[in-house]
Amino acid sequence: MPEPEEWRPGSFTKNFSWGHSENGLRELHEIIRVGFKGEMKDVPRALFRQRVAKVGRPDYVAINFFLFNKAIKGRGYIIADELVYQALNFRHSPDFDKLALFAFNFSYVGKWKGASDYQSRPALWAHHYIIDRVASTYNWDTSKVNADDIQKYVSNHPNYRAETSRKLATNLYYLYRIGRLSELGDSSVQRWWTSALFLALDRLIEDRATRQEPASASQYLTMLDRSRFHFVSGRRSVEKDLASKHLLRLYNACGGRARFSDEEVRARQKVLLPDLHWFANRDEPVAVLHPTNYRLVKVIPRACAMIALYCAGFVAFDLEDLDRFDVDDFIRTRTKEALDKLKASGVSPTMSAEDLMKLTRG
Repeated sequence: MPEPEEWRPGSFTKNFSWGHSENGLRELHEIIRVGFKGEMKDVPRALFRQRVAKVGRPDYVAINFFLFNKAIKGRGYIIADELVYQALNFRHSPDFDKLALFAFNFSYVGKWKGASDYQSRPALWAHHYIIDRVASTYNWDTSKVNADDIQKYVSNHPNYRAETSRKLATNLYYLYRIGRLSELGDSSVQRWWTSALFLALDRLIEDRATRQEPASASQYLTMLDRSRFHFVSGRRSVEKDLASKHLLRLYNACGGRARFSDEEVRARQKVLLPDLHWFANRDEPVAVLHPTNYRLVKVIPRACAMIALYCAGFVAFDLEDLDRFDVDDFIRTRTKEALDKLKASGVSPTMSAEDLMKLTRG
């Protein structure tokens, strides 16, 4: 589906009252928790707005620019996706801010009753500013990003439709400051980035579903490429490209957005791992790490832990253990396990230590 040709600021030029800059996107974090009432379930859009109204907060920027909307049996809903999962399960943090800012720049928010076509991609002006200027021209040197540069970009773009661009530029620059745009340019794999990949797939699959276009796992990589995920989510690197393949396997193994339903995960485990009778008896999320890269960590529902291990090759950790994770000890343990397996299989070395030293010394 082609992008809307019109870029309109909509309600983004209104004052969302983000609060002090040191708070980051804490207000958005709280609004998500209030609107979903702590439950990882799709919530009617009207009910979400009622809940937020009771705490005296504006909701238009949150629901029209950061969250994803869809119709279910003719009724408007806001879906429970990766951004919601992170907000409900963890305290506000810099990682949340970066994930939320990615969601904004990615700009897939679905449709709701009364919305115009362009509102399904409401921040294309930001999406393309990141791609054209921040990623391509500045190579993620965010010191060059400011309100004047943003205003110049949107004002000169033929797709931008608004009488003024100054308010949008100042609001966007402020959002970029408090949302930690300066920290998105790291080329290494980080935990917020692994969540961003899951969030992108959640949204891309739901976006296709609104047009009755089902998506298969074989299409996930192409979908990410076409969405320009790798440009919007920070500086691209070989490490991230390699990590993406493992994360795509993990996402598919866990069942996509079905990972948030214990019942659906249980059914999936019976199909994928019929001889395994384990199932989670705790609700806390679990961290999984891929042995090829100690930075390749993803937090997932605990029910998915065994599927992550046997179907995607990820090792599970309790979150408190992850915080104390020792890279050297992990490597030593994995190496010993590999050597023990070789020994048990009857594999023995054909070269002595002295011969190996001679070889490496030339």
